[in-house]
Amino acid sequence: MRKQTPLIAFTAFMLSAGIAHAQFLFWPQYRFWPGHYAPFKHKHHHRQTNSESAKNARPEDPPKGPLQIIISIADQRVSLFDNGALIARSSVSTGTQGHPTPLGVFSVISKQRWHRSNIYSAAPMPYMQRITWSGIALHAGVVPGHPASHGCIRLKNDFAIRLWHLTKRGTRVIIAHDDVQPVEITNPHLFQPKAVSGSPEFQAATVAGKSTLVSKAETPEATSLQVPSSAPAGGAPKKMVPISVFVSRKLSKLFVRQGFSPLFDAAVKIENPEEPLGTHVYTAMEFQSEGAVIRWTVVSIPDEFPRIEGAKKEREAPVKQTALSVPSPDKANAVLNRIEIPQDTVERISELLTPASSLIISDNGFSHETGKDTDFIVVTH
Repeated sequence: MRKQTPLIAFTAFMLSAGIAHAQFLFWPQYRFWPGHYAPFKHKHHHRQTNSESAKNARPEDPPKGPLQIIISIADQRVSLFDNGALIARSSVSTGTQGHPTPLGVFSVISKQRWHRSNIYSAAPMPYMQRITWSGIALHAGVVPGHPASHGCIRLKNDFAIRLWHLTKRGTRVIIAHDDVQPVEITNPHLFQPKAVSGSPEFQAATVAGKSTLVSKAETPEATSLQVPSSAPAGGAPKKMVPISVFVSRKLSKLFVRQGFSPLFDAAVKIENPEEPLGTHVYTAMEFQSEGAVIRWTVVSIPDEFPRIEGAKKEREAPVKQTALSVPSPDKANAVLNRIEIPQDTVERISELLTPASSLIISDNGFSHETGKDTDFIVVTH
């Protein structure tokens, strides 16, 4: 009996721990992940233990639509939106005054579960999601309640694990000084599908369109789309690669990328080109009316942002987190109304349009880091 006692005690301990951990496994709609996680400690991240932890932390339900990760520097907070709805948020720690986190529009360009920094003495960066090739990433780390990193976005450990399993290459990341959020928008100048999903034209484009259909392995953020009468019986839905369209007031041009690769560009006309447009990220959510239209949201980034005043103030003053206010799409609508795109370009984009496609409009050009294996990177400050 004495030899069995330790085994029974160990089994009971593992069972109780498993039950406690299981409380975090579900992914209910319109509810947030728990906001208070234990601080990240390096000793808890050995390869053997974390492989099991990461496996168990995978959410049960996949996203309902395009994911958007929005980071507020002022609030030191990350908010996760699924199909335009807020589903999770947590505290973060961003860059200090000497090593600020860049503001702007990014996307996940690579992911690595066990990564060490090649810049800062091989510092561990578990559940790393890179957003620039120059070293900015989201990863698990110490979150002290104020900016403390060298430019990366540190996430609480449990949040980092769940987020890592949920995202794909191409997931949009927006970093702003203040808290911003997606809002529904309708405008006749927003791109719409060229053909109804049930029509022969749409089916033919879906089956034969080499530029839109790729294998799952090649897809930065593939969208599963079941097309009537085009998919084999019992077969998986077709995978379609979203496109990204970027309009720059500075360059008076429109650029299109798909699967992290450039497709084409075209000149555009902007009404009152000397007046700023701001930076706006329009995202296509899902097809509606059997593919006749697509629903859009927009995130508008404020034009000017104050920078962190000093490291001493960072540590003394607690982070003040503000509630999300419902923004108005009026400015984003006005911006769309000022841009004239050639009709043949509109038609070409409409043929490629899928859920999770995006339109970025900015006064700036794209960053020099926009290149091979990236979506458009637009740095606003």
